[in-house]
Amino acid sequence: MAYGRATGVGLGLAVVSSLTFATSGTFARSLIDAGWSAEAAVVVRVGLAALVLAVPAVWSLRGKWSVLRRNLRTLGLFGLLGVAGAQVGFFNAVRYLPIGVALLLEFFGIVLVVGWMWVVHRQRPSRLTLAGAVGAIIGLLFVLDLSGSGGFHPVGAVWGLVAAVGLAGYFVLSGRSDPALPPVVLATAGMAVGAVALVLCGLIGLLPLRASFGDVEFASHVVSWLVPVAGLSLVAAVVAYVTGIGGARMLGPRLASFVGLTEVVFAFLIAWLVVHEVPTMMQLVGGALIVLGVALVRLGETRADAPSAPATPAEPVLAADER
Repeated sequence: MAYGRATGVGLGLAVVSSLTFATSGTFARSLIDAGWSAEAAVVVRVGLAALVLAVPAVWSLRGKWSVLRRNLRTLGLFGLLGVAGAQVGFFNAVRYLPIGVALLLEFFGIVLVVGWMWVVHRQRPSRLTLAGAVGAIIGLLFVLDLSGSGGFHPVGAVWGLVAAVGLAGYFVLSGRSDPALPPVVLATAGMAVGAVALVLCGLIGLLPLRASFGDVEFASHVVSWLVPVAGLSLVAAVVAYVTGIGGARMLGPRLASFVGLTEVVFAFLIAWLVVHEVPTMMQLVGGALIVLGVALVRLGETRADAPSAPATPAEPVLAADER
């Protein structure tokens, strides 16, 4: 019963994370259309979120500063891969590729997670997990509706694969982090590292950092630039990362990564409600396939975790410790 309750809570947190992550495109679009660079939008998003979470992060570490010290490497990798790498990779891929192709390349990270757990940790996916993976990926293809997309650009493909590695790193690192490390600390430190890294890259000229501070158009209304900035930093970063890390710690990186596919569905729904983009029948079918795929992965993970033999303490199944 305890396992079932924890899994239910983990699924709820993971879905909330996907929903709030899905709002980032709507908020960022108004800034980019007003002249912001994608990198500047990412810096503002994760930098402000890190500042907001700094107080609760410090509070959660009282008397446990040694936990922070022994996890500095994990925090650094999480910030570079799971935060900066994933976001900058995706937005730069969009410069060269249709957004559907770029998003598909980023979500190839879910396949990397399964492969990582299989090759490195010897956690061979069950047939149901593999079936769920195939079903979810096919559903993703339908949801993205790539039939009308444009050409292929190798530079964009490289950036898309950077985003995929970053997404895989997000799930794996947040799932394998020290259980004594509070999720809010992992999220805060990761976003701080990501923001600092991007600012440094901007200062030395590797990445463009452009911003303007006037009114912007958001949801067919003219509003202050502070409105989408607040949405990016509070909703699409603070809520998204904290619930995402908490959910993945309970579900494990493999299952959490597949639940994360629902972000694509939520993104289409938000676009439908906010900018009146109606999804096609193909996209609706794809959404159903994604839900079915997640259900198969869930069933496969449950069977894999069932105590049919003595537990192997060297490599515990991750369903009890992540996102």
